[in-house]
Amino acid sequence: MAAFLPAEMEEGRPPQQVLPGLWVFPPNRDTQGGTAWLLALPQRPPVLIDCPALTAATLAALAGLPGLIVLTGRAGHGRCRRLQEAIGWPVLVQEQEAYLLPGLPQLRPFGAAHDLAGDLRLLWTPGPSPGACVLHAAGAHDLLFCGRLLVPLAPGRLGPLRTAHTFHWPRQQRSLERLQQWLPAGSPRWLATGAGLGALRGEKLVPGPAQAAQ
Repeated sequence: MAAFLPAEMEEGRPPQQVLPGLWVFPPNRDTQGGTAWLLALPQRPPVLIDCPALTAATLAALAGLPGLIVLTGRAGHGRCRRLQEAIGWPVLVQEQEAYLLPGLPQLRPFGAAHDLAGDLRLLWTPGPSPGACVLHAAGAHDLLFCGRLLVPLAPGRLGPLRTAHTFHWPRQQRSLERLQQWLPAGSPRWLATGAGLGALRGEKLVPGPAQAAQ
């Protein structure tokens, strides 16, 4: 690993545990302050959702584990190639954005939807970018990793936001409608965004419909 990583690599900060089996990484300036998540539940390989900053602390948290990187959109790629070289995990990306990672070893594109082992499912939700997607982890936590389809607007509140980087706003609206039909009734319990968390004022997760109903 050290053969191709720069000697002057930042130490960085380790990920913070939010729930049992769920960690959030510090903001990543390579993804405009975006947020990466690590889901590591018992008896299943860990899943890294988007790319955290390439730091010594990040590599220490991931080293020696067999896992999978899931990219929820081009804004979350960061230094994916360098990270993948360091930890050797396959990379799952929606096929519309696979071209952004030419020649990447173990690149696994998917189409409109994709089921992972257990209760993890991916849905293509174009709008923020051509290959934007979400990951639903049904399980005990009932988490939806929504990438930048939904971004922080205020404490306890996520929503769609049109910006100068939005790929296609009408398609994003249609993706939100399709997402509501795709999710089980009452899900998710928690929402985890891939955007920067500043507007949440210290919160990491936002309650979803299932949590609000309790």
